[in-house]
Amino acid sequence: MSQEPQSVQHAPDERLFHQPESNHLGDCPICCIPLPYDVTRCAMQLCCSKVICKGCFIANLVTEKRQKLKPKCPFCREPLKSKAKMYKNTMKRIQANDPVATFQFAADCQKAGDTTKAVEMYTKAAELGDAEAHLRLAGMYHNGQGVETSIEKEMIHLEAAALLGHPIARHTLGSHEMMKGNIERGMKHYIIASNLGNKMSMTSVMDGYKRGYVTKEELADTLRTHKVAYDAMNTPKRLETEAILGSRGLN
Repeated sequence: MSQEPQSVQHAPDERLFHQPESNHLGDCPICCIPLPYDVTRCAMQLCCSKVICKGCFIANLVTEKRQKLKPKCPFCREPLKSKAKMYKNTMKRIQANDPVATFQFAADCQKAGDTTKAVEMYTKAAELGDAEAHLRLAGMYHNGQGVETSIEKEMIHLEAAALLGHPIARHTLGSHEMMKGNIERGMKHYIIASNLGNKMSMTSVMDGYKRGYVTKEELADTLRTHKVAYDAMNTPKRLETEAILGSRGLN
């Protein structure tokens, strides 16, 4: 089993409750619109390890088809390679400490059922600062997949992911605090996640207002910030593209 990286530890409250400026994925490098924090709504390019929105990914495919062009990466314009060459390229990027390539390889290992290797590679990606890897590790420690069950390590990885701007990790921390009866801490987490566009957290903040946990002013401020973040990630064009993909079973 993988050893816990020494650099991962509980964060002091001053850092833990700091509001990140954006979610952990940042902006799409092509359209420069904030990426959805759900990685299933994004496309990772194995050639350059860039994460782009599916809107830009599909737009590139459409252009190539209309102009009868050879398939290339939407970002770096590298020609599409065979699976063998892409695997070799991924291994090179992992050796060069590329966190995105390392995370993707870990996810492939987990999907294939190799949880031990997945934990090893998620741990490496986490050490390189990948928020999604921290979240996956939290889940594996929670479920005892490839590691011994550990609530302590689960919480440490959730905190690390939240500090890097992961809204889902932040919401989960809020839920943990609420279950322990730490209402103030739980609502702080929910507000931070809401400000990053997380709908579940926004619902929790509204419920908190009804229960008297947050003030009217706090609710109003959170609603405004949430709307800006949510709308930025969910433009009409992006939602239209995803709806088309979904209707064709490609999403």
